[in-house]
Amino acid sequence: MMGLLRSALVIGRRDFTATVLSRTFIFFLLGPVFPLLFGLVFGSIGARVAGKQEPPVVAVASSQQDFAALSSARDQLEAAGAGQQLVQLRRVDPAISAAEQSKLLLSPDSNVIAVMTGGLDQPHLAGDIDPDGTTATQFQLMAEAAKAHPVQLQVTSIGRPEPSNAQARTRTGQGAQALLFFLTMLLAGMTLSQLIEEKSNKVIEVLAAAVPIEAVFLGKLFAMLLASLVGITVWASAGAAAIAAFTHGDLNVLPIPAVGWPIFVVLVVVYFAMNYLVLGSVFLAIGAQASTVREVQTMSMPVTMTQLLIFGFAALAVGSPNSPAAIGGAVFPLSSSLVMVARAAELPQLWPHLLAILWELLWVGLIIRISAGLFRRTVLKSGPGRRRFWRSAAASVAMEAAGEAASSIR
Repeated sequence: MMGLLRSALVIGRRDFTATVLSRTFIFFLLGPVFPLLFGLVFGSIGARVAGKQEPPVVAVASSQQDFAALSSARDQLEAAGAGQQLVQLRRVDPAISAAEQSKLLLSPDSNVIAVMTGGLDQPHLAGDIDPDGTTATQFQLMAEAAKAHPVQLQVTSIGRPEPSNAQARTRTGQGAQALLFFLTMLLAGMTLSQLIEEKSNKVIEVLAAAVPIEAVFLGKLFAMLLASLVGITVWASAGAAAIAAFTHGDLNVLPIPAVGWPIFVVLVVVYFAMNYLVLGSVFLAIGAQASTVREVQTMSMPVTMTQLLIFGFAALAVGSPNSPAAIGGAVFPLSSSLVMVARAAELPQLWPHLLAILWELLWVGLIIRISAGLFRRTVLKSGPGRRRFWRSAAASVAMEAAGEAASSIR
């Protein structure tokens, strides 16, 4: 066992150094910047378009006569405003109850931001608005234009209720789950092509003769994990700086997970490593069967679709951590990390996480063992005799090189 770990350390150190110290690693670190920039640009454009297409709505609880006068005044003001959109008006029953008003205002599917009561004689505007804001100002102008004289408008601000603690923790779990999925999809796919170079120049045969093939798989897997963690550290530092700038260093503005922020952050890192190791070992086994870069590219699409299916399966557990779907997702090794990180946001118990981590480590070892055996049979086409052949061949090459060096010295 110690010999296997030492061999894996040698392979991993070689691959990690070759990856991190290369110039292309800088482009790897800059990779997420471009999707973020595009997301910000198109998100801003989308928000602007949505703002133009869906102006806020004020529900008017008044008679038909008052509503007609108010609508006419609105149209005149909008025409005089050179195309500037004003709040939309929607007539509701003048006898609307307080409970119905609250339901109309607080419904997540409703775009009604305020309700006017009292008619044009004593207009009263209540809703999620600022008394000195744009909506109140526009409505004041409409009412005065409709009555043709100054109107005293009363405004009552009613904020939307804060989500419950359980709902806030569910959102935290969804965010952590999406983060793990995004990072794994971005990084784990690189393991598909880890053995292409060694297979193309026949180095893999020499490596297989010198060290167990399990050590090659394990070393390459952990090397890519450490390289990914280096990239994530850089991205997380930039993200932490942005969060500190926008939240003024106060994380309490974010929904607090059930286990608390320090433990939750540690669990997110651990579950990313576990998710990467499990999926990476599977992808490494799949990519080991490919002989060319073209074959790896052909495999990329099914691998991506598989990740999407796993994420969809794990998303069923969010909001109900003790449901059969959540328990099944936690037991299934490919989705266990995604399910358990959401559980950490929703429930405070820590012992299930220890079991989940040990369970995933067991599967990492099992997958590497199976994939190494499959690699021997299908790619190396070797048994014990084949292994001894390559070992003796490597020894013969080393002896010949030593003899030539001695002759040159003499």
